[in-house]
Amino acid sequence: MSTQRTPEHTARATNGYAMAAVGIGLIALLPVLAVTGVARTPWLLVPLVLASATGVFLLVGLYMLQPNEAAILTLFGQYTGTDRGEGLRWANPLAKKRKLSLRARNLNGPTLKVNDKRGNPVEIGAVVVWRVRHTAQAVFDVDDFETYVKVQAEAAVRHLASMYAYDDGEDLDPGEHTLRGGMDSVAAALRAELQDRFEEAGVEVLDAKLSHLAYAPEIAQVMLRRQQAEAIVSARHKIVQGAVGMVEAALKGLAEKDLIQLDDERRASMVSNLLVVLCSDNEAQPVINTGTLYG
Repeated sequence: MSTQRTPEHTARATNGYAMAAVGIGLIALLPVLAVTGVARTPWLLVPLVLASATGVFLLVGLYMLQPNEAAILTLFGQYTGTDRGEGLRWANPLAKKRKLSLRARNLNGPTLKVNDKRGNPVEIGAVVVWRVRHTAQAVFDVDDFETYVKVQAEAAVRHLASMYAYDDGEDLDPGEHTLRGGMDSVAAALRAELQDRFEEAGVEVLDAKLSHLAYAPEIAQVMLRRQQAEAIVSARHKIVQGAVGMVEAALKGLAEKDLIQLDDERRASMVSNLLVVLCSDNEAQPVINTGTLYG
């Protein structure tokens, strides 16, 4: 992008109430003095008409600015400054005045279908809060700053999705963030990229967050089954870990209290029975053993 940016400077504008009073006063001279003086001194008619024309000319330079609103002034195609005042304002009547809102704006981006870092198609959307910071850059450095913001926001979201995987997986490095699991870091990265892209247009990013995130419909069911399988494996892993700890505690307690002497075969049988009871999805059915392990 170009590094030459239009600098913003303050326009030569003043409070409009005083100029409005002067303009109305000059216009009022013609009907007032025409009745009292022109009949006796006809030569006063010309300056009175000129005074009224000057009053009209002064009134043309009046314009109104709301809070958080600015006016871009150009004179014969040349940028003369930005007026950020409020209320009734006055500037050169020949200058063209373009009003520009400085308020915060919301951009609810469309849902985009892109590929994540793994190449999986995902649907992603973002909401961006932005406002104009440098009025001269917004008006003169880009063709249409609102369209510029929309296009660059879409490009930033597409690029962001390609930098992150949708969800955790074995192929990710430890501590690597994902679109679903690292929302805060992803939002920070999105804001940084948007600000870099919007800088050319003099636009400031106030906030940016993902508003929609999902697998594309064609792989949603497959990915859902994968997530369910991973959840089942993780749950089983925790169940087994807990069961092993409980069996270890039971054997240790029996040994410390010397309630029963267990050889290796009996200990293995007890461990097997306890693991079956603790890890089974259904209630264990007791079996009465009328013999022994050796007979």
